[in-house]
Amino acid sequence: MHRMMLLAVSVTLAGCAASPSSASDSPGPPQPTPIHGVTPGHACKIGGTDRFIGQPGTSATGAAILRASNAAVLRWAPPGYMLTMDYREDRVTIYLGSDSKITKISCG
Repeated sequence: MHRMMLLAVSVTLAGCAASPSSASDSPGPPQPTPIHGVTPGHACKIGGTDRFIGQPGTSATGAAILRASNAAVLRWAPPGYMLTMDYREDRVTIYLGSDSKITKISCG
């Protein structure tokens, strides 16, 4: 019984092993390692988003805020919603009031 368990664990762990890198097979310069919270060409800029305060929190408004802020990631924050504290330079956060209208917009 113990040998069967050991075999099952070994097979399971073998599936987790890293496969050999194929970087040497691909032509061209090595690609940079992605960094969490960084989308090339996107850094959130809050300037110019004040005009959305008081507007309804709709998908159309969210898309407009994404364009205006140059962010790549949009995060909605309804009342009482818990948010992670990680910082992302490519993310805009839209805070909503109990009436689903935008009360605050911030980057990160």
